[in-house]
Amino acid sequence: MTTTTPSSKADHGLRCHALDVEIGARPVARELDLVLRPGEFWGLLGANGSGKTTLLRHFAGLLPPAGGTLSLDGRPLARWPRRELARSLGMMQQHADYVFDASVLDVALTGRHPYLGPWQRESRDDRDHAMRALATVDLASLADRPVTRLSGGEARRLAFAALLVQSPDTLLLDEPTNHLDFRHQVSVMRTVGNHVYGDGRLAVAALHDVNLAATYCSHVLLLYGEGEWQAGPAPDLLNMDNLERLYQCPVTVVDTPDGRRFHPSFSRLSDGPSAD
Repeated sequence: MTTTTPSSKADHGLRCHALDVEIGARPVARELDLVLRPGEFWGLLGANGSGKTTLLRHFAGLLPPAGGTLSLDGRPLARWPRRELARSLGMMQQHADYVFDASVLDVALTGRHPYLGPWQRESRDDRDHAMRALATVDLASLADRPVTRLSGGEARRLAFAALLVQSPDTLLLDEPTNHLDFRHQVSVMRTVGNHVYGDGRLAVAALHDVNLAATYCSHVLLLYGEGEWQAGPAPDLLNMDNLERLYQCPVTVVDTPDGRRFHPSFSRLSDGPSAD
């Protein structure tokens, strides 16, 4: 008889040990040693092409690492059965291309699939759960609309709603605020923050908006290129020197009533268009 020892609370979360991640032969992260714990909201930052999506896909168990190990809640990620993993970890992909005329509600309900048996249909509770998620992202009034008739921003919010319906303990989000207006950017980040800081979940989001990361994330992982990385509390790492190195662009730091904010320093850009 085989017995399973429950993982201790110290094991909970996503643990990288000497993790090597590559795109082809190009390193994304070398010797990544990191523990991402419940109650932490990580912002994954880096220039275009730095490998943020690739790293998230490794965290989701969708790609094998070039070296090292990755575990979730004390168990190697590769040993998780896929259905069981989907109940504990979910990923909002960067692109959601809807080619079939399923309804908005039907797509949201896909988040319940890890909890259903073969041929089992969604229950009333499942549908109620999905409708609450759609209400959270301001799509409840469009529940019956075909997804092929959604705008880009509406499609992004639907992908986020499906992740909320899935309700995993670990949320991975690839550019969740892409295509969203100011109000919905704030709504998505605040909702993720509520799940992290209120419910004790773990979230990792690839972001391009440094100010959203500074506002909502407790920690950041910076991908500098060529396998170099830096990780730690957001207030410690989000500074002018690190951001200029990260984006190869001069940065201005502004202290506001809402906290420190970062912007490109247009006056220090030498290769931009002239004002003439």
